[in-house]
Amino acid sequence: MPDVKPHYSTQTKARKAALDILFMAEQRDDPIGETFAEQRSLTGHVVRELTTDIVLGVARHQREIDQRIAESTTMKWPLERMPSVDRNLARIAVFELDYTDTPPAAVISEAVRLAGDLSTDESPTFLNGLLAKALAAKPTTN
Repeated sequence: MPDVKPHYSTQTKARKAALDILFMAEQRDDPIGETFAEQRSLTGHVVRELTTDIVLGVARHQREIDQRIAESTTMKWPLERMPSVDRNLARIAVFELDYTDTPPAAVISEAVRLAGDLSTDESPTFLNGLLAKALAAKPTTN
């Protein structure tokens, strides 16, 4: 079977770039902001606004985001047990669900698609369920 690279929209590419930075920061056990700054200076490319918003938003709200993820999963699969790609896709999606005006269906669809391309065979179904539960339990703001 030929190795076909998936075609991503601009928004999907921005989310993928954010995922790369969050994943790298976690693997290195470095602060997200530090890894982001390093990657910006190394590539010398303009970083998409959505990538910047996601990375800095997750960094700013990580404690709350991780709590929301923990509340939306089971004891069998706590946050620490999730594959790193899934954990960081969940962080991106919960950030967007809770802190942006992006339509929830688009957020969940993007996370599930990236999980299907980048993670385990079970990851899309797992993330879809986790994010549906997180959306249903989304705190309301006044």
